[in-house]
This record gives sequence, structure tokens and C-alpha cells, in this order.
Amino acid sequence: MRCVIARYPFDLTRTGVLASMKGVRPELVTGASVTIGRRRYPVKQVGQVITRQDPRDFTAGEVVRAMTRLGFTCHDRPEDAPVGAGGPTVLRTASAPLGGTGPVAV
Repeated sequence: MRCVIARYPFDLTRTGVLASMKGVRPELVTGASVTIGRRRYPVKQVGQVITRQDPRDFTAGEVVRAMTRLGFTCHDRPEDAPVGAGGPTVLRTASAPLGGTGPVAV
């Protein structure tokens, strides 16, 4: 499949991506990711490996689009943090204004 990533054309195949990512350890997933084989990789890491470009040169969306067209499963969020499962939220509030007990005159 022909796709354009960072303004450069690439001929990518599913087997070629699998071969390129074989033996590559996944980095910590903090955003968009793609499942390749049994591992989940950040899309920027996949883009860097398959294009040999600096990850700052392309967007995650370009890689997600290409991986989706090749039949890989892409994810928007990290696996460990499903929506709404963040645990208790602690808010700190001040009980009185700092440095005084009443309104400030201007």
C-alpha cells in the first residue's frame, strides 16, 4: 500500500511492518497506540521505525491512518487508563484568603 508520511511516499505492507517491528521493545504508551502482533506500541515509535524519520517530522494521525489501512488495530488512549477509571480526585481549597481576614481595599 502506498501512503504519504511527512510528505514522503512509502510502500508499506502488513508483513513488512511486522518484520520491521520484530524484536523492537515497546516504549511507554502515553497516547495513541497500535497493536502489532501481541504488543502495543506508541504510534510515533512505529512511525520512527518504519520510516526511519525523526518522530517530530510526522504526526501520529498520519501513522494511525496508514496502520488502520494495513489492518492493524489502533487505540486512542493508553490501555491502563480506561475512560472514567481515574480513581478519587483530590481538590485542595483554601479556607480563608491568604494574609488577611477581610476584603482588600483598593
